[in-house]
Amino acid sequence: MRRAAVTVAVTAMAVSLAACGSAKESGDRARASDAPSRTDGRITIGLLLPENQTARYEKFDKPLVEKKVKELTDNKGTVVYSNAKQDATLQAQQVDTMVTNKVDVLVVDAVDSRAIAGSVRKAKDAGIPVVAYDRLAEGPIDAYTSFDNVTVGRTQGEALLKALGDRAGKGRIVMMNGSSTDPNAAQFKEGAHAVLDGKVTIGREYDTKEWKPENANANMEGAISALGKDDIVGVYSANDGMAGGVITALKAAGIADVPVTGQDAELAGVQRIVAGEQYMSVYKSYPREAEAAAEMAVALARGESLDSIATATADSATTKGVPAVLVPVVSLTADNIKDTVVKEGFYTLDEICAGRYRAACDRIGLK
Repeated sequence: MRRAAVTVAVTAMAVSLAACGSAKESGDRARASDAPSRTDGRITIGLLLPENQTARYEKFDKPLVEKKVKELTDNKGTVVYSNAKQDATLQAQQVDTMVTNKVDVLVVDAVDSRAIAGSVRKAKDAGIPVVAYDRLAEGPIDAYTSFDNVTVGRTQGEALLKALGDRAGKGRIVMMNGSSTDPNAAQFKEGAHAVLDGKVTIGREYDTKEWKPENANANMEGAISALGKDDIVGVYSANDGMAGGVITALKAAGIADVPVTGQDAELAGVQRIVAGEQYMSVYKSYPREAEAAAEMAVALARGESLDSIATATADSATTKGVPAVLVPVVSLTADNIKDTVVKEGFYTLDEICAGRYRAACDRIGLK
């Protein structure tokens, strides 16, 4: 599999790769004295995911974490799951429930990285270690696993420039960033700007509330109205769900042949790539991310160091030197679908090429 080169950038909420000694020190700090020591494998891990509109959480993250926990504990470990459905208040209540039920470790993908800080502190005060999953939650977290988010944005920006070619300097692009409450969105944006600034003209830029496709659709309609349909040459979309909303707006306005980026390699996004409606997505190996989270959670439940697991450190606005695992990403286009999402078992060719997409798959040689 061809994988994108990982470039680590330092930002206010950035992840910084550390030397082995630094990672070891962070791992030692993560071995909290108040953490439980469940060497018999009878571990209960609370898994809190942020929403169910994005296909990845229910289809990949949840079952992958459950599978790895079972593997690491000889089938004695248990994962207790809740989904916040994009509601930060509900997620805080879910943390309270997990604390009341005395789970051994919490793995939390925060709806709002700042708002979750109080809940993280509540868990820690109860002696429950917290692993921040996918988003760098604030508060006294013990570990973090995600992707190199600045590199994700750079990968998207580079792909958009490649798709635009000579058109890059002749029109304007629209930037459809993610939610302002998600620190990952800020890092995606930073990486994209690092590549695009000075090479394209940005006609309109939006921070899309709650990452919702319908909000992206409304934003894109506003951009088309403001810029005119003949002046838009490309769209940076931070994920596949929003790309779907963007493409619906472009089609309604009669705009074709405009490259649109994405992220997450959702089935609908992959199918749009096959059909030529979306140019690319960012493929992220959810198995590797989920396995790292499970490994850190089980180690923390046992009161063990994270030395052999963490390969990096992360700094949030409230906590520095958090032991971290960062997973590489790859630009997914029509050229490498078979070598990425099909090869790793995310989707079968029958799923991708179902119905009206069969002819498109044949056209690009996806068989």
